[in-house]
Amino acid sequence: MFTGIIEEIGRIQQIERGARSSRLTISGDVIFSDLKLGDSVAVNGICLTASGISGKQFTADVMPETLERTALGALSPGSSVNLERAMAANGRFGGHIVSGHIDGVGRITQIQSDDNAVRVRIGAETAILRYVIQKGSIAIDGISLTIADLDAGGFTVSIIPHTAAETTLLSKRSGDLVNLENDLVGKYVERLILPQSTDSQSKITYEFLAEHGF
Repeated sequence: MFTGIIEEIGRIQQIERGARSSRLTISGDVIFSDLKLGDSVAVNGICLTASGISGKQFTADVMPETLERTALGALSPGSSVNLERAMAANGRFGGHIVSGHIDGVGRITQIQSDDNAVRVRIGAETAILRYVIQKGSIAIDGISLTIADLDAGGFTVSIIPHTAAETTLLSKRSGDLVNLENDLVGKYVERLILPQSTDSQSKITYEFLAEHGF
């Protein structure tokens, strides 16, 4: 489990590409204070396992499913990435519950200054947007952020100066892809309400909620 509070910006040092998989070598600093073989590290929000550690670099194997579902394949040696170690049991929960299991990708469609903040609009598919709510949480490239605005084609988040300085988000440009992970709570609630349903169309309506006392 992660919190979406980025610990540092790391760098892709090497990518060994297989037919449908890859192996990454990533450098950093802060996370190596107690990183061990087999530990989980969120790399741009993607939960990867440290399969090798040498100095202040670790390697991680990336399976085909991960490459297909995320924006990881767009990275190259030299790319900057957000890094976060798995949450310690005695740590502070500063963000929200982040699993490191990406739901899909979005595309930056607008970056606009707003006084001391920067508003970033992300275009996303319906499968992502169905779990996005006004003032709810979402992880973008592993960063825990709050939904500022929402419409039929995407959503907007507002980036404060600290987040801008400590993450890679504002190094991106309009048109770039980002990894998206929806808040776990909504997905679990839907699944518990409709445990036998395999239909991707949600049955939760205003009428359904009113009928059941909500």
